[in-house]
Amino acid sequence: DSGLGKTTSDAEVPVIPIVGMGGIGKTTLAQLVYNDDKVAGFFDSKAWIYVSEDFDVIKVMKAVLQSVNGGVPDTNDLNLLHIKLKEELSEKKILLVLDDVWHDNYVDWTSLIRPLEFAKSGSKIIITTRNQNVAKMTGTLPAYQLKELAYDDCLSVLARHALGRENFDGHTHLKDIGEEIVKKCKGLPLALST
Repeated sequence: DSGLGKTTSDAEVPVIPIVGMGGIGKTTLAQLVYNDDKVAGFFDSKAWIYVSEDFDVIKVMKAVLQSVNGGVPDTNDLNLLHIKLKEELSEKKILLVLDDVWHDNYVDWTSLIRPLEFAKSGSKIIITTRNQNVAKMTGTLPAYQLKELAYDDCLSVLARHALGRENFDGHTHLKDIGEEIVKKCKGLPLALST
């Protein structure tokens, strides 16, 4: 225990999971929120941390500190990092994005989230993950589940990327090829844009 006196059950900072398979647009959606001018004006500080499969609580905490105040303490002592993060965040309304979280160890999550709960009221944490267990463990709000695009939307995305148009109307000779590509991409926006 870091002596911070809270548990994840009485979290004050909402954690919003965005869940879906690889290539579905989780990171893109989080980026749209993170980079929106109205959103930026609502927070004192923002931090985007790419987590991936290598979840290291100390590394993530240092990355948050780096984003929030530009400096990182020269320590790997978890308790000291908790205290420093608590001090930094208690006066700031922060938007934190933890992108591509795979790790679903409750003890590690609790260790990370405890000092984040002291952020100023109005703070938010967004988690992007492929793992439903991560969403259930981390989320204080229902997960935002991203689904595959509908067929017509897929055709539109492909036409936009390939032709710079909304559809294949001016290029009917390419529509059959486009439809074959759409079938192979299985509704994934990243595959279509690539």
